[in-house]
Amino acid sequence: MKRYLILLLVSFQGLLAQVQFEAKVSKNTLGLNERLRIDFTMNIDGDNFNQPSFEGFRIIAGPSQQVSQSWINGKSSFEKTYSYYLLPNQKGTLIIKQASIEYNGQIYKTSPIKINVTNAVQEAKDPNDAAQVSADNNLYLVADISKTNPYVNEPITVVYKLYFSYNIGITNWRELDKPKYNDFWSQNIDIKQLVGEEGMFKGEKYRFVVLRKTVLYPQKSGKLVIEPLSLDVDVQLPTNRRDMFGRVAVTNGNKRVSAGAKSITVKALPEAGKPEGFSGAVGKFDFKVIPSKTNLKNGESLNLIISASGNGNMKLFNLPKPVVPNSLEMYDPVHSEQVNTALTGMSGKISDSYTIIPQYKGNYAIKPMQFSYFDLNTGTYKTINSPEIMINVLDGPIVNNDSSASHAATSEVAKNKISSTDQFKYIKLKSKLISMKKDDFFGSKSYFMLLFLPFFILPLIVMLKKKKEAIDGDITGSKIKMNNKLAKKYLSEAKKQINNKEPFYVALEKALHNFLKGKLNIETSEMTKSNIQELLLSRNASPETVVEFINLTENCELARYALLSSSTIQDDFDKAVLIISDLEKQIS
Repeated sequence: MKRYLILLLVSFQGLLAQVQFEAKVSKNTLGLNERLRIDFTMNIDGDNFNQPSFEGFRIIAGPSQQVSQSWINGKSSFEKTYSYYLLPNQKGTLIIKQASIEYNGQIYKTSPIKINVTNAVQEAKDPNDAAQVSADNNLYLVADISKTNPYVNEPITVVYKLYFSYNIGITNWRELDKPKYNDFWSQNIDIKQLVGEEGMFKGEKYRFVVLRKTVLYPQKSGKLVIEPLSLDVDVQLPTNRRDMFGRVAVTNGNKRVSAGAKSITVKALPEAGKPEGFSGAVGKFDFKVIPSKTNLKNGESLNLIISASGNGNMKLFNLPKPVVPNSLEMYDPVHSEQVNTALTGMSGKISDSYTIIPQYKGNYAIKPMQFSYFDLNTGTYKTINSPEIMINVLDGPIVNNDSSASHAATSEVAKNKISSTDQFKYIKLKSKLISMKKDDFFGSKSYFMLLFLPFFILPLIVMLKKKKEAIDGDITGSKIKMNNKLAKKYLSEAKKQINNKEPFYVALEKALHNFLKGKLNIETSEMTKSNIQELLLSRNASPETVVEFINLTENCELARYALLSSSTIQDDFDKAVLIISDLEKQIS
């Protein structure tokens, strides 16, 4: 009797045990160059662990998983931990948000953690493992500016180059701060492929990579500042040690470099000689005004095309507007641009197309137009004049020459006059009559349908309730359905993230695990390599498919931190779909 009482108390204690899921960090204050370890620990075997986004940090290792289970003096304990190593990307107060797990249909989350990141600190190093060279004097980020004293709207180029000596190696880099171009119009030039080149830097031979090319047009005069580009670069440095073959061993390091802020002194365009109506065009242009036709019949229209072509700030000025007589009705223009942007600046053609419709018979003149621009080659303003254009309207009503006011009045009356055929257009000619007599609801078909509807619905409710109770009682079946549903969900998520390496492999790994749990009806703690292999073979899975499945699950974590091409990621996704399909057919 006493033994049964002890077992009852132990079982009751297990029922009262609370679920614990918490996040622990190695330190709450660290330098910009120090690593942070964070552990997500739970006392139950939770499923579907979702890591936080780690905003402001970079994951350099993890997640690694540890599971421990023990039974001491009749008391069992379980602990599962997911560990990460992080490196901060910026100074200040950073927040590590909540992680979550699922257990028995409930969602559990950790509390957010506040981390204070200070300036980089001096780290003690092992003298036996010291690098022979430092990245400080072998790695530079440079911003080459084509001109530091341009005019307003004169194009300049900024080319960002990463120089590194032959003593070190570069494995990866990430942008920390993107350059800001306040008070500039900017256009990035696409770099299709990064190519390593050689060149002289500080009097020595260096390797370099062009990372970014940008064309800038300053929009105001005075001193303007280009905010810097900053990078976090992973480097390999030689050490004093050698391997068993006598080769110099290397150590992995990290270096943050910045191109520095750059100041540009912009000159204002000269006021002397500035033409009236100058709209800000700077460069070298050709100006044309071309009508689609000059002889018209009554009711016909013409297109007046005003265009400027050449090299300059094509997108940053307005074309002049034509002045036409009152007897020609002109509509708002259609603007078009055919402009290419290269390192030398913008070039191409812009145009405004006006539709003009004459109202009366006669000859009408479109006045000459002027287009002015500032020529950078000569440092002077230039003006192009278009010729006068005569429009000949061959027929139609004749304009009354009494006064321009009577012309406008006559035109307005003609517009607002309604013809005799349209004066009854908006009067309804058909009527739709509705009977005033209404049927009583009592004794109608609707009345009897609503009266007997509960008697028909009640048996249906009883049947649905019994079916739901049967489904709820089948805990194993529900769990299998849930795992299959999660496997499809994460496989779909992996397909969406196929261009993002790390989220893709996280989702793919979860899809494979949930597929196994659904097919083999096992828990996460039972998912060891030998156990999975034994269970799959016992369920008639082919040995080749089992080996491919295990290899794919082992490679998921390693692939997250390896340099892979998009074709390799696509191959892993196709392989996962094929393996899951084969196991669906083979497992009995």
